Order: sequence, then structure tokens, then C-alpha cells
Amino acid sequence: MNHRDAIYSQPKAQIKDFCFDDSVAQVFPDMIQRSVPGYSTIIDNIGQIASRFAQQNSAIYDLGCSLGAATLAMRRMVKKADCQIIAVDNSTAMVEKCKLHLNAFKSDIPVEIRCEDILDTQIRNASVVVLNFTLQFIAPEHRNSLIQHIYDNLLPGGVLVLSEKLRDKHQPMDELMIELHHEFKRSNGYSELEISQKRSALENVMLLDTQQDHENRLRTAGFAEIATWFRCFNFMSMVAVK
Repeated sequence: MNHRDAIYSQPKAQIKDFCFDDSVAQVFPDMIQRSVPGYSTIIDNIGQIASRFAQQNSAIYDLGCSLGAATLAMRRMVKKADCQIIAVDNSTAMVEKCKLHLNAFKSDIPVEIRCEDILDTQIRNASVVVLNFTLQFIAPEHRNSLIQHIYDNLLPGGVLVLSEKLRDKHQPMDELMIELHHEFKRSNGYSELEISQKRSALENVMLLDTQQDHENRLRTAGFAEIATWFRCFNFMSMVAVK
């Protein structure tokens, strides 16, 4: 059963750093739908993109899988023979709920769910890799090496789907995007208190790059074909093809 997100609805004497613990896992579907514009569109199209780029006898990685929404979309859409999805998250609470979600839907595509740090994940024989709002939670000093590891172990013609919340290098535009996003959250029922306390909780754990930062990192790793296929306010999703 999914619950309504009310984690930050009451004043807190101390705002702790945000983490994907059991309280977040319980309300995550509601939290993500009410917080990320276009989330359902992103998930559906991750399935569509995976169906186009998945190769026979290859692995598909969902790095930072949370409750498995992208994994479910890919498992539903991919028709290539002998594919395997490897879903990875370092939160025990998220992984346990992910297993329950995936077990509720039957498919011919096997899924291996791992509870581990994605920086320790050995990517092999991959045709599709998904980082869906994951890189922003990785320490900035490890982001280049992670993208390089993904590129090095993608099959020719393989794709990386990278979804991220962005910051704008120009402060007026950054402030505009933030305010438009906050208005989106207000329209979905979040109070000023919830918006403020959630922002404080994320301040030290979700460190944002600009879109140019992401493009530069992808090109440095070796990706030549890069496109932004989704953008709303300060949220975007890109595809990068090897």
C-alpha cells in the first residue's frame, strides 16, 4: 500500500540530511509524482528507449533503481531474447519494497536486484544503462569515473539514459526554475513548510550540475551522440549513445 507523503508536514526542531530510509520508501511513489514534473512520462519513455536499444543476450542496468519503476517499464517493453535486467540500489528499505513491486508482475525477462553502492557495481555486456535521478546523489568527485565505467562497458550502439535535476549557471534563470518547480509542488498539495524543510534536508546530499556539465562529462567519457529528450523546469532526461 502506498501512503501520502507527509514527512515534512510538521515543524522539525532539526532538519536531518535526506536519506532513502523506510519512511521515504513507504511514501516514495507519492513523493516522486508530486515532486518531479513529468515523472510518469520519463518512466514510460525509459521503457520505450530501452526497447529500441536493448540487444539480444545483453544486460540492462537500472542504477539507483529505488522502487523499480524504470525496471518495470523496461521489463514490460523490452522484447529482445535473453536479456537480463540488473537493478541496483544502496538503500535496504528501497530494495525490499522494490522486490515486492517486481514480484507482483510476471515477465519473461529475469531481474536481479542488488543492494549495493553503484560505485561498486561491475557493469558487463550492457546494451542499456539507466541513471534516473541518481547521479545527483553521487559525490561529485566520483561522477566522472562512474560515467566512464558505464561508457567503457556499454556494447557498441548501447545507450545511457541520464535523468537529473539541474542548476542553471545564470542565477536569475536558476531562481526562476526553482520557483516554477516550487509552484508545481504547491499545486500538488505541498505546503510552504514542506517545501522549505525538504529543501533544507536535500541541501547537503543532492548536489546539482548544470546541463553543460553533464554534456561535457558524457563527451569526455566518449559519447558522441547526445540528446536531451525531456526538459521541464530544472528537470531533464538525456540519451547518450555509444
